Amino acid sequence: MVPHGHLFLTEEGSDAMNSRNGILRGRSGFTLLESMIAVVILSTGLLALAGMQTISFSRNVDANELTRVTNLVAEMVERIQFNRRNVTAYNGIDTLNVATQPPNAQPMARGDYAQWQALLSESGLPSVQGSVTVVPTGPTTPSLNQSLVTITVSWFGSIRSETSVKRSRAITFRTVIAPE
Repeated sequence: MVPHGHLFLTEEGSDAMNSRNGILRGRSGFTLLESMIAVVILSTGLLALAGMQTISFSRNVDANELTRVTNLVAEMVERIQFNRRNVTAYNGIDTLNVATQPPNAQPMARGDYAQWQALLSESGLPSVQGSVTVVPTGPTTPSLNQSLVTITVSWFGSIRSETSVKRSRAITFRTVIAPE
């Protein structure tokens, strides 16, 4: 007889109650197979994360190199713009060839060459080389004395891993400079 207010439900054939010891035996917890599957999934995720970290590091190295080279190019552009009356003195500069430095008659351009060459060599970029070409441009009638200045910096990219090879990289910047 069931007292009033208490209701007991039982299901025949259910393994929810163990008749031997009265302990609840539900299907809770993990089996060995489930645990192994979880470990495989977790390991796959961690390996993917490690791979993304390697890619991220190599892209960071690329960005660092490009920033340094861009700053080196901007440095020379500013020097040429400051000495714009003598822009043609910068034509043919090659930092790996001392014979291409501007003549003694152009002391500012010659000093800019020497300082830019020092900045390039101290940049930490392997086999870095800078070059400048100056070509007259713009309308000829009336002549505006404009010059197209092309500055190129080339170097060998950093090694990404022990199996990769250094690759040749270059940045070219073009600007038009007009005398005052």
